[in-house]
Amino acid sequence: MKISILTLFPHMFDNFISESIIKRAIEKDLIEMEIVDIRKFSKLNNNQVDDTPYGGGAGMVMMVEPVVDAINSVKTEEAKVYLMSPSGVPFKESTAYELSKIKHLILICGHYEGIDDRISYYIDGEISIGDYVLTGGEIPAMVVSDAVIRLVDGVIKDESKMNESFNNKLLDYPTYTKPPIYDGHEVPEVLLSGHHKNIDAWRKKEQEKRTSERRPDLMD
Repeated sequence: MKISILTLFPHMFDNFISESIIKRAIEKDLIEMEIVDIRKFSKLNNNQVDDTPYGGGAGMVMMVEPVVDAINSVKTEEAKVYLMSPSGVPFKESTAYELSKIKHLILICGHYEGIDDRISYYIDGEISIGDYVLTGGEIPAMVVSDAVIRLVDGVIKDESKMNESFNNKLLDYPTYTKPPIYDGHEVPEVLLSGHHKNIDAWRKKEQEKRTSERRPDLMD
């Protein structure tokens, strides 16, 4: 799978692609990451990519032309293009699964007051990571990339993916490790029993309990 990220701040992704699971996925050729600097597609002498909004208003708006040129510079026949935007469809685990099946995913990071709305003619959709506003689309692009990459075959163990939160519309069960007692707080006895059937039953019950208490909307 290939992920191309279009941004005004390419160096924000330096550590993101050079650490942990994502780094290993790249080294194993399971993932190809491409960071594209939108400023390089400006036709102005000072590499300007934004201007004042028609109709007036605060802030600056990114011009559509350099963004479209950046898209066209990397777009393949198999590519799907998504804009990171607070106006987009809420990002969920099910969305991550769908995107992980795409061979070439292009993510656009907006900035300032957003991108000239004519960008809508050149994308396949918009994605929001939550009902709040950030300074730019770089962090959302990292969130989406991270969630998608870990679902690509071979990046992490299938068993890890099967038991995660949201896969069965339930939050994950509590997990523990050594020591068995810390500061008077004990690990649940069933987890030390070695009885896998009882452990599985306990974990399922804890999933339902935790989801009911913290995210009852998921159970609806």
